[in-house]
Amino acid sequence: MGIEQGPRATLAFTLNCAAFALAVSAVTTSYWCEGTRKVAKPFCTGPVKVKQTYCIRFNSSDINNTRLVQYIYETGEEKFLMRKFHTGIWFSCEQAVDLVGFTCREFLEITPDHERGVLWLCIVGECLYISLLFTGGMLMAVEMCHCCNMMNRLKLNAFAALFTALSGLFGMVANMMFTTAFQLAVIMGPEDWKPKTWDYSWSYLLAWASFATCMASAVTALNHYTKTIIQFKFKRRNIEKNLRIKQKLLELDIPEGLWDVYLTSDSDPAELHIDLPVNGIKPLCSPVPTALDSQGEEYC
Repeated sequence: MGIEQGPRATLAFTLNCAAFALAVSAVTTSYWCEGTRKVAKPFCTGPVKVKQTYCIRFNSSDINNTRLVQYIYETGEEKFLMRKFHTGIWFSCEQAVDLVGFTCREFLEITPDHERGVLWLCIVGECLYISLLFTGGMLMAVEMCHCCNMMNRLKLNAFAALFTALSGLFGMVANMMFTTAFQLAVIMGPEDWKPKTWDYSWSYLLAWASFATCMASAVTALNHYTKTIIQFKFKRRNIEKNLRIKQKLLELDIPEGLWDVYLTSDSDPAELHIDLPVNGIKPLCSPVPTALDSQGEEYC
């Protein structure tokens, strides 16, 4: 029986590469969460060229006049502005005052001081996840190159499955730590950042898709290793069984022509009713199968 390894090894390597690409895309983008912030409109400055909806304008140079501000509130003019923002592991970006472009700052500065350890766990976990995932992929690539013997390739496959599964655990922990860090920032973060509405975005989905693909790669690699080991044990058991039978035939001084009956038969040797000589005397009747067996006959 041949040792089949191509399809499973290729599938495991492909899943590993997909998980690595998804992880890098998620970590290097800042769209893990996005939403809106409700901020008060500033007073418009400068000459009037076009209608500006992101600020409040009135015909007076005295912007500190509380009566004018009270008039704006009483007339029902929209006083607040909804600014979009998006956040990742590294940066949090918010729309500029004029709603053109984004201004970014480090997410670590937004996280509460006493909760920054959670974000650091997320960063370290993501780095370990990508590193171990890359290591597992390299081991799978070396195994597929057939640059070493079968036993060494099995060892490489086992280590590749181990590194890939371990990286998946780090990835899961890192994703959970970011979820915790962001929710803590929403509750206890600075007032000039707290969002009004927010939800998880596509980078967050890429991170969890990478984790799922990584675990699928680990399971496939482990399945390939287990199946190969089982095949080796089956071949070894058959070889040992054939050697024991051959040794027994040699001890009984059986003609060489009968060896093939045992060594090439697909059935269990215990099921073959061949009468062996006892004390050098051959029995009178021998149910050795011939072509007549197909018709249900035996000969003596």
